[in-house]
Amino acid sequence: MTRDQLAGAARAALGGGRRLEAVERLAGGTTKGVYRLTMDDAMTAIAYVWEDSENYWPITEHDGDLADPFSPGVGLDLFEAAHARLEALGLRVLKIHLVDRDRIHYPADLAIVEDVPGEDLMDLRNRDPRAAEPAMTRLAESLEMMRGHRAPSFGKVALIDAGGTSHWASCEQAALAFALRCLAEATERDHRIADARDQLEERLRQLTAAVRPRAEYSVVHGELGLDHVMVDRDGHPVVIDIENLLYFDVEWEHVFLRLRHPDSQYQQLAVDGLDEDRLALYKLTQHLSLTAGPLRLLDGDFPNREFMRGIAEHHLNEALALVAAG
Repeated sequence: MTRDQLAGAARAALGGGRRLEAVERLAGGTTKGVYRLTMDDAMTAIAYVWEDSENYWPITEHDGDLADPFSPGVGLDLFEAAHARLEALGLRVLKIHLVDRDRIHYPADLAIVEDVPGEDLMDLRNRDPRAAEPAMTRLAESLEMMRGHRAPSFGKVALIDAGGTSHWASCEQAALAFALRCLAEATERDHRIADARDQLEERLRQLTAAVRPRAEYSVVHGELGLDHVMVDRDGHPVVIDIENLLYFDVEWEHVFLRLRHPDSQYQQLAVDGLDEDRLALYKLTQHLSLTAGPLRLLDGDFPNREFMRGIAEHHLNEALALVAAG
C-alpha cells in the first residue's frame, strides 16, 4: 500500500492537522496487511488491512464459518469482538483510532490502532531476561484473568458473544474434527503422514475417548507466543493478533505455549490443574495443525518458504514420534 492510499484514513484517525509522511509494511502477517504509519510530526500508528491480496492462505471450504472454532480468524468483525472481550476483562489492549467497515477510506476493511514501538516480549526476554520480568509477570496475570472467565459455550468470541453456538457438542469433538481435517490435508502433501494416517487417526480417536466431559470455557488467544505480545513504555504486555480469540479449554493455550517456547520461558506462565488427557489430545492436534497449515501455505506465494518448511518438518516429525511412542 502507498502513502496516497492511506493518507485520508490516517488523517481521519489521528487528526490534529497531521499529514501522513511514510508507510512501512511490517513483516510477519499471513492473513492481513500490517503497516506502520508515520505522520509529519513523528507520531506513529499501525494500519490493519483485511484485503484478499494481503492473505497468503489458499481458500478452503471452512473459510468464514464462525461456527467452526478453527476456521481462519480473518476480518474486522473478529478483531473488534476479541478486542472488546479482552478490554472487558481488564487486559491492556491496543487503542483503536479508527475503524472503517464502510470502506470510506479504502476498498477493504481497515482499522488504525496504536503503535507500540520497540521489541516484542520474546525479543526482549531473549536480549535481557531481567528487564522482561515485569512484563512476564503481568502476562501471567493476564492469562489468569482470561482463564478465570466463564463463557456459556465454546467457540469464536465473535460468535458466542452474539448468542451463537459452535457446530460440535464439546471442545474435544471440535478438536478431533479439526485434527482429522489437518491429517487429511497433510496426507495429500507428504507421504510420511500418508503412510501413518491410520495410526494417527486411531490415536486421535483414543485420545478423544479418554477426555472426561467438561462445561467450563475460558478465554484463549489460540496461538499465543511471546512474539504476539508487545511491551509498552510502562512495561505492560499488549497482546496482538487476536482475531482467533476463543472460548475454549485453557489446555489449548498451554499446549501452544509449550510447543512455542522452551521450558525456561514457559515455566513463568505455567499453571496448575491442567487436564492431562486434554493436553495429550491437543498436543497431537496442534502438531498436525502445524504440519498441515504450513504445507498448505506453501501452496501459495508465501515469501519465507524455507522458514515455513522448517515448521512443517518439525511438527510432522513430532506427530509421528507421538504415534511411535504409543
